[in-house]
Amino acid sequence: MASLAAAELLALRNGVPVPSVRVTEGAVATAFISERHLRVDGRTPTSFAPLSGFWRTADGWVRTHANYPHHRARLLGALGIADTGDDQALAEVLSKELASRPAGHIQETVYAAGGLAVAVASAPGAPGPALVGTRRTDRGAPRLLTPASRPAQGVRVLDLTRVIAGPVATRTLALLGADVLRVDSPRLPEDADAHADTGLGKRSTLLDLTSPGDRHAFEDLLSQADVVVTGYRPGALDRHGLAPDALLARRPGLIVAQLSAWGWSGPWAERRGFDSLVQAGTGIAAIEAAADGRPGALPAQALDHGTGYLLAAAVLRALSDRQAIGGGRQLRLSLAGTASWLLHDIRPSPVQGEADLYDPGSWLTEPESPYGLLRHALPPVHYDGAPTNWSHGPTEWGTDLPNWA
Repeated sequence: MASLAAAELLALRNGVPVPSVRVTEGAVATAFISERHLRVDGRTPTSFAPLSGFWRTADGWVRTHANYPHHRARLLGALGIADTGDDQALAEVLSKELASRPAGHIQETVYAAGGLAVAVASAPGAPGPALVGTRRTDRGAPRLLTPASRPAQGVRVLDLTRVIAGPVATRTLALLGADVLRVDSPRLPEDADAHADTGLGKRSTLLDLTSPGDRHAFEDLLSQADVVVTGYRPGALDRHGLAPDALLARRPGLIVAQLSAWGWSGPWAERRGFDSLVQAGTGIAAIEAAADGRPGALPAQALDHGTGYLLAAAVLRALSDRQAIGGGRQLRLSLAGTASWLLHDIRPSPVQGEADLYDPGSWLTEPESPYGLLRHALPPVHYDGAPTNWSHGPTEWGTDLPNWA
């Protein structure tokens, strides 16, 4: 979808036929586990922390997420476990504590403390939409995109996302020529390895939106932006005046693309979440269970990567629509929506011969970067004439000036 949307936007800008689109399975398979292929000066990053994973409970299973220090602290605090710093010993204590409590009780207790734990669903839930898009007409004239060599060339994207799904979307837009500036709070550090993988082609700056000077810098960036992509839970940015309605009112013609974990309605809409937790809560973990009943996971964080490319495609389509008929757009996607699509709406195609075998080394490259020698996956988005790699590697997190290139 992202490849086709990119080809269509490029054709529209240049007034030419849509270039041929062909996506290679090996490139997609490699990109969908890009974080596992990542090497930094030969070092293999750790994907999941010791306290993240499946744990047996008194009546089933629960999945925890404690990769970030603040999530780890909240998980342990909610369960009354003192953090000794010894992960092996803590894992044993955590295992015993969780085994004594019902999964639902653990889920709600940890959530109330701001932590992350989800009871493993025994079966898939009801289907839901992967994409909810709302067209917003406005009275302002949008900035028309001129002919260019890349589909998103000249498009300015404010990237307010973290972890994988949102950064994959904006990484894709950067590949296609967009000027992508990721903005983070200095009070919420990012994992350096995660940024090395998803920061390709982008720049990164730190702004504290409660500081008058930083807020002025942000408003200046917003006044010139074409796209704002957010990846925080619904409502989290509203207190900063960054709700979609407010953004569209201040910047006519803006495309606001929002990403959430659990969707946009229902009791879980405002909850935090990650791919692994959504797999647990939507029934995917039960489908992937081992013979002994232990929950499993997809061979890739497909909800993150899949939603990222869907989000990029939606933004590209919105740019095409804006080019053709004007108006701003509000786009909404969720990991749970992508999970529903995978569970209910996609029919697997039959495997023919050895089509499932490929050499991932064909889709990896190893350039120098500010982080050191960086082995990373090449982009899977392709059409005739498409860029084969990002224009530059990741800059160090938070080190760029808050301005457009």
